[in-house]
Amino acid sequence: MKYTFISIEGNIGSGKTTFAQMLAEQFQCKLILEQFADNPFLPKFYNQPEKHAFPLELFFMAERYQQLTEYASGDLFATQVISDYFFMKSKLFAQNNLKDDELLLFNRLSDIALKNLPKPDLLLYLHSDVTRLQANINERGRDYEHNISEKYLLQIQERYFDYFKKQNDFPVIIVDVSRVDFVLDALVYQKMISLFEKEYEVGLHRISLA
Repeated sequence: MKYTFISIEGNIGSGKTTFAQMLAEQFQCKLILEQFADNPFLPKFYNQPEKHAFPLELFFMAERYQQLTEYASGDLFATQVISDYFFMKSKLFAQNNLKDDELLLFNRLSDIALKNLPKPDLLLYLHSDVTRLQANINERGRDYEHNISEKYLLQIQERYFDYFKKQNDFPVIIVDVSRVDFVLDALVYQKMISLFEKEYEVGLHRISLA
């Protein structure tokens, strides 16, 4: 692969963690996974989002910051790193979930954190339509996720797309995986792997696997 630090992103249920794990295993990279199960506010948020959104997003931001700063100051011989999130995710979810005063404070804190964090050399976004996302969410069987609405998933998707259109720090590849299965279909997986062999200009790139 041509890239040292690759972030795999996507909406809830898009398969980003699975794909990041597959990549890291094949190429023997250091793997950074989001520790969502450690967040005590996550189940509470889906039941009472207005009450628990702020502590939820603060907890996630702190966890992501700690993980990425450890990577940035860590083993210099770990030449390649794969993560299943990008730190900007904290701001995107906060924009969707927080009230004005909460968002103002959150953005001040996250802007300070961003200055100290490495940016990915490449970000791959796994796009799935909402029907596929909901099927994946139901299949993995986390009780607290059963209340995630179609509206919420679409809102998160729009936050990502709006950010990708505006950012000019690194290349972003959007790959539609709504109708493919990169876990069971080796040909699809190889097509996705081949994306990392190419060089991309900074900005947004939409890739078809057809």
